[in-house]
Amino acid sequence: MRTFRYVIADVFTDRPLAGNQLAVFTDARELESAEMQALAREMNYSESVFVLPPEAEGHARMRIFTPTAELPFAGHPTLGCAFVLAGPLQVPEILLETGAGVVPVALEREHDRIVFGRMQQPLPTWEPYEDEAGLLALLRVERSELPVELYDNGMRNVYVTCGSKEEVAALQPDLAGLTDFPSVLGINCFAGSGSSWKTRMFAPSGGVAEDPATGSAAGPLAVHLARHGKIAFGEQVEISQGAEIGRPSWLYARVDGSAEKLERVEVGGSAVIVARGEFRLP
Repeated sequence: MRTFRYVIADVFTDRPLAGNQLAVFTDARELESAEMQALAREMNYSESVFVLPPEAEGHARMRIFTPTAELPFAGHPTLGCAFVLAGPLQVPEILLETGAGVVPVALEREHDRIVFGRMQQPLPTWEPYEDEAGLLALLRVERSELPVELYDNGMRNVYVTCGSKEEVAALQPDLAGLTDFPSVLGINCFAGSGSSWKTRMFAPSGGVAEDPATGSAAGPLAVHLARHGKIAFGEQVEISQGAEIGRPSWLYARVDGSAEKLERVEVGGSAVIVARGEFRLP
């Protein structure tokens, strides 16, 4: 029997049983791709991570799986994996190799405990979303306060701006209908002002009805807000997510540069390790 150890972390929270759950398999060298997918389906979290030896300049290579597919990049798996792997390492930054390139994660510690991490995300591209009317109808939203646009940083996310945080909280989208939008993995509905924003992310086509905390979407959200004049470039925003499904989360995002030339996109947050276990497979 082969033994594969894993760690469970709650990400984008500083307390257990909140945030976004993540399984990190710390040594996946003997696993085939099909076995990784089967284990991710068994865990049934929005994502699971499988750690492998580095192939480039990183400290480790990670493969990310949803219950149904492999992803080149995702935010909460990258941050959570950094907390798990860097715990015993006395380094200020860990470099994680993803399918979208090497992602640096800067770490803040109190004594020997990591308390916060900031990942430098791949710079996103963006374009208008073509079927705005169809999307709004399925979300049961009358209009978007800002243009509905599709961003891609290794994950594809579309953004719809609601009129208030209360409107975001009250959303009851047609999830069955949204499964027919396979070109968009994440559908983000948000509202707020200044440095305080609230978002919900629906991804039924990816096997996740609603995500508690979406790190890959937080960076492009900051870009979206800065491009459309809702925040200044260089201003950090606090994003709340997950309360409606009982997993309150807090994400922090900042974008440097300008609408014409992005320089840096950072997303930060905390994570806590809540469980450890192992699978025994033939």
